[in-house]
This record gives sequence, structure tokens and C-alpha cells, in this order.
Amino acid sequence: MEEIESEVEPLSRLEPPKIQRLSESVVNRIAAGEVIQRPVSAVKELVENSLDAAASSVNLLIKDGGLKLIQVSDDGHGIRFEDLPILCERHTTSKLSAFEDLQRIKSMGFRGEALASMTYVGHVTVTTITKGQLHGYRALYRDGVMEHEPRPCAAVKGTQIMVENLFYNMAARRKTLQNSSDDYSKIVDLVSRFAIHHINVSFSCRKHGAVRADVHTVATSSRLDAIKSVYGVSVARNLIEIEASDNDPATLVFEMHGYMSNANYAAKKITMVLFINDRLVECSALKRAIEIVYAATLPKASKPFIYISIVLPPENIDVNVHPTKREVSLLNQEVIIEKIQSVVESTLRSSNEARTFQEQTAGQSSSSRINTSKEVNLSPMPTGSRSLKVPVHKLVRTDSLDPVGRLHAYKQIRSDRHLEKSASLNAVRSSVRQRRNPRDSAELTSVQELLDEINNNCDPGMMDIVRHCTYVGMADDVFALLQHNTRLYLANVVNLSKELMYQQVLSRFGHFNAIQLSDPVPLKDLIILALKEEDVDSECNDDDSLKEKIAEMNTQLLKQKAEMLEEYFGINIDEHGNVSRLPVILDQYTPDMDRVPEFALCLGNDVDWEDEKNCIQAVSAALGNFYAMHPLMLPNPSGEGLLFYKKRKLIDGYAEENTCDNTGSDVIDNKVEHELLSEAETAWAQREWSIQHVLFPSMRLFFKPSASMATDGTFVQLNEFGHTKEEQVFLNISTKILKFPRVR
Repeated sequence: MEEIESEVEPLSRLEPPKIQRLSESVVNRIAAGEVIQRPVSAVKELVENSLDAAASSVNLLIKDGGLKLIQVSDDGHGIRFEDLPILCERHTTSKLSAFEDLQRIKSMGFRGEALASMTYVGHVTVTTITKGQLHGYRALYRDGVMEHEPRPCAAVKGTQIMVENLFYNMAARRKTLQNSSDDYSKIVDLVSRFAIHHINVSFSCRKHGAVRADVHTVATSSRLDAIKSVYGVSVARNLIEIEASDNDPATLVFEMHGYMSNANYAAKKITMVLFINDRLVECSALKRAIEIVYAATLPKASKPFIYISIVLPPENIDVNVHPTKREVSLLNQEVIIEKIQSVVESTLRSSNEARTFQEQTAGQSSSSRINTSKEVNLSPMPTGSRSLKVPVHKLVRTDSLDPVGRLHAYKQIRSDRHLEKSASLNAVRSSVRQRRNPRDSAELTSVQELLDEINNNCDPGMMDIVRHCTYVGMADDVFALLQHNTRLYLANVVNLSKELMYQQVLSRFGHFNAIQLSDPVPLKDLIILALKEEDVDSECNDDDSLKEKIAEMNTQLLKQKAEMLEEYFGINIDEHGNVSRLPVILDQYTPDMDRVPEFALCLGNDVDWEDEKNCIQAVSAALGNFYAMHPLMLPNPSGEGLLFYKKRKLIDGYAEENTCDNTGSDVIDNKVEHELLSEAETAWAQREWSIQHVLFPSMRLFFKPSASMATDGTFVQLNEFGHTKEEQVFLNISTKILKFPRVR
């Protein structure tokens, strides 16, 4: 008993626990877990950063629901080189400098916590380039700190941020997020919401390894078209536009614009997309108010679709009330909700008074065979079942061509020919524009036939080489060196990229993202330029008028085909004959714009617009040739091409014999045009980077090589080294770069 008392006595005299200051790393990791709750939280922050950077295109690549990889690429203004060291430190931002700035903040980000938080729960890589730079920079970040100095690299306009191994150091959090499909669906839903609000921005979101994007939109001027491309025709056709506003400075100032579903629309789950001052937020009070209105109209299990955009003076909104900025606080929130609820209710009531139903066009009306009996069989029944008899006075008219009563006398019926033409056009358009799930949309027969030809010609042996080869390096401007098992191959990059682009055009048919040209280019000027390049040896200008006529004819032709080119191939030609947008065929790759004139001439001259299959094949081939990774116009500065960049001049109109180099050029000194040389080095480095990091990874995923590539010089196997020209090229690269021993 004494022992028990001695044990209890010290417990009764325990002192209060000592308060300790947490280490900075612990504080940052706790804060990171609050800001980045799920992969979708990181995606939201990165997309908002892209929008703040004035991007016109945002592309997302997701692996394992965002746990393995989140990659967000944009074409915004980029990040300055001198800002990279502090980019991922906590509370570093370009959005504000004083607390008072928060009262008139317009950007979506302002705390400077998101990127820092990601570095504490994942591995972050940033690649960026700003306007005027010849190359970009890549930096890696861990725990809010840049691991090393930014390294120069090839980059496309804007910024690419990769977050890998999210929550790698938070085992409990990672275990609760093992359902990658659930997280990916949340990301798709998030991107869909951004896409229908920011209609001037192109969005793309796809899984790693997937051929097609699950969200794919292009910049448009119509909100309804954006909703149609994301959520489908069935949603868009049942929407009603709504507006509300109040401009009394003494009480309330706000504007509301949006779309709400009518009484014909019904879904199992409510879809409410709410933006306040361009911020994607949630408002449970407004959501409940709208649900109450619809509950009195829709069936019990049916839910509406609502898109609302509210604009308020910045001083009337507090954006700093939630760690993930998911909610905001509004001045006079109750009054705003009441006004919006009133508008929704009155609009829904008026739409309910004139409900519409989808019509089915019938090939032949049964009215021509209506009998005079008082009972009619409503629908055919399976054999052996009893037919259902309904009295005439209880029939509901479902076919305007088979009326009951005299109402048909007041209905204007369009001709069968017009109906057939309209139905045919709608069928074609719906097959292309149904992008919510492209795999479910019906493809054109010609496209499917061309894809079947590719699949049937695919060679399993060549496929194995492509899928499992290792990129070694560029042997020259055209051939790349590949290793597959114990064999080495020279691969013609131009042929491979041309065929890959052709196949990708057919695979993405009707579902392209867009490259927005900074300045629209006149088609006529492009075609004239291409004609002059073809006739570069001619010194006569007599054909200029002929070139003008050819260019004018081709321009008018392409203007007539502009709607089809944009809808199917993502090529935008405006009413003035200017090219303003081109399609994205491979993410993170932009074609050589020096080849645009050749492409424009090819569209005008080489396409058979009368035959559907030939037309699609020719346009796809033209795009494939345009986007192929041809050698650049500027000579490669590594090697003999360097002579091109040395300054040249003539003395007294002639060149002395001892001033000529072995190429016959009149080289007086060894001074180099450094600006042009630097531009060429950057361009060629960009091409090789694209070949290694874009072309070959894409080939492993999508390419279907034919057996003919083994015999037409596209793939050359190296066995006994040194006996052919191609093998000699390999020996050169092996001795100079790869340090492989010579084999005899």
C-alpha cells in the first residue's frame, strides 16, 4: 500500500507542460498541410497563378490523381530570373506589398504561401522563360529553398511547374488519398469550372499516358459555347440566361450574370459554378437559396445546373477568410442572395409556363393510317405480352405530324428536305463538339477508316523498338541514335515526327487546343511568300501578277472552308483571311513558324475539298509536314555551319585568293556575328530538347510505326560498323561524344 501511495503522490504534483517554440520546419509543414489539403488544392493554386500571369493557354498533365505528378504549363509572362531564388519562400508575392493592397486586390493569389507549401509536401520543379530571353531557366525546390542555381535550358513561352511525389513525407495523408480516380475526377471538375468562366483561355487536362484530354477547350467569345464544349449539348440547350444588378452607392453595388437550367433539365446532383470577382468560390447560403427555388419545380430527385458570375467593388469583399481561398466574405451578403434568389425564381417560373420537349422526326407519319376506332395502341409490345389500349381522349400528342385535334392547323411545318438537311448538319456537328467525353462521341467514318489503316499497317516488331528504345543523341541534323536491347539504330527524326504528327491529328480530330498567334497573319501574304520561295531562282518579275491571282484564289477558297478547318483541325481563319490560331498537336511543342507559308500554300493547292476522306487525309498530312521537326533554316552552328556566322566582306568588288576559305566564301577575318550565332544555338538546342523530351516520349505513347519504315531509311540498324555512310556517322559520334570503342 505504501508503494502505491508513493507512486500516486508525484503525479498529483506534476507541473504544467512547458510551452515551446516550434521549429520553422515543423511550422511550415503544418501550414503546408492546411493549404494543400488534396492534389486538387495544388492544381487550383497553380491554375490561378497561370491566370494571374495573363496566360491564354493552360495545359495540365496528371498522374495517379496528382500524387505522382501534377504538371501545369502556361504561356503567361513567365518569372524573372532574379526572382527565382525566393520564388518558393513563404510570404513572397508580386501581388501586393502592403496590407491595404488587400482591400483592392484583383489577382487570385496574394499570400505567397501556395508554392512554398508545395515544396514542403512534394518536389517542385519550375521551368520558365520571359519575353526577350533567348533561353529559359529551370530550378528545383525543396522545403521552400532552391536546391541550386537556376540552370539555362530550352523552354517555350511561359512557365511550367511540376509537383512530384505529393505528400511523400505525410504517410497518413497519402493513405487517405489512395483512390486516384476520385482525385482525378475532382481535378477535371475544377478545370471544367475554370474553362467555362475564363472563356478567353484555352484549357486542357489529361491523364499521363492518355491519348485524349478529358477537358479540352479553346478560347471563344461565347459562354454558352464554352459550357456546351465542357458539359455537353444536353446541358447547354436547357440553359436560360439570367442577370441582376444594383447600382445604388448608398445601399448596394453589384452585377450578376449567369446561366440557369430550365424546368426541362434534371440531374442527380446539383452543379453550381460560382465566381465572385473572377474567383472560384463556394457559398453554401446561396446554394441553399437556389435549391429551395428549384425544389418547388423539379421532381424530388432532380437537381439543376447553375453558373453565376458576381462582380463587386473590391472593397466590398474580404478574400482573406479561408486557408485555401475557397470562401469569401461579402458586404450585404444577405441582400445579394435575396436578389439573386428572386431573379432565379421569376425566371424559372416564366420558363415553366412554356416547357418544351425534344421532337423526334419520323420518316413516315402514322396519321395517314389513322383509323376511326375509339382505341389506339400506343406502342408496340413484345411478342406474348398484352397490348395496352388507351382511350382517344387520354392520348397525348407527341408527334406534330400525327396530331390529335386541330392544333396542327396552326403549326408551321418545315419541309422534309429542310429537316433532313438540318438533322444531318446537327449530327456531324454533335460528333465533333461533344467534348465532355470525346471517346463516347461518334467519329466521322472517314476518320475512323484512316485510323484503321494506321492500325492495320502497324508492325509489332517496329512497335517494340519504338516503345522500348533509349535515346542516345543526335548523330547529325536529321538522324538520331537509338539503342534497343543490344542493337543500335539511326532514326530519321523528320520522317518519324511527320508520321507521328499525322497520326496525332487524326487521333485528336475535332478536339484540339489552340496556339494563339500574337498577330494574325494574312493568308494572301503567306501564299505569295511561299510561291516566291518556290521560284527563288527566277529573276523575272513578270509572274508577280500570276502569283497575286493564285494567292487570291487560294485565300478565297480557304475562307470558304474556314468553319470546317476550325471545327475539325483547330485552324482559325477570320473573315478577313487572316490566320489567328493553329492547333496544338503535341503538348509543349510549337512548330517552326518559318514553315507557315509552305503550309498555307499546301492547304490551298494540295487538298481535294470535294472528297471527305481525301480532304481529311490531305489536311492531316499538311499539318504533319508543317509540325514535323525539320532542320532549321539557320545552319547548325556546331560544326561546319559555324562558317555561316563569320562576318564576310569583299575588297574592291573582288575577293583575293588568300582570303577565301574552303567553302569559297569570302572570309576576311574570324569575327563572328554573336547575336545571330546565339539565336541559332538557342534554336537548335530547343529543337534537340524537343526531340529528346517531346518527340520520343510521345512516340513511346502514341506512335504506330509501319513495317515500311525498316526499308525506306527511317530506321537503319547498325551491325558491322564503318561500312556505310550512316555507320560512319555513328563512328564519328561514338568516338567524339559517346566514347564508344571502335569495332572491327
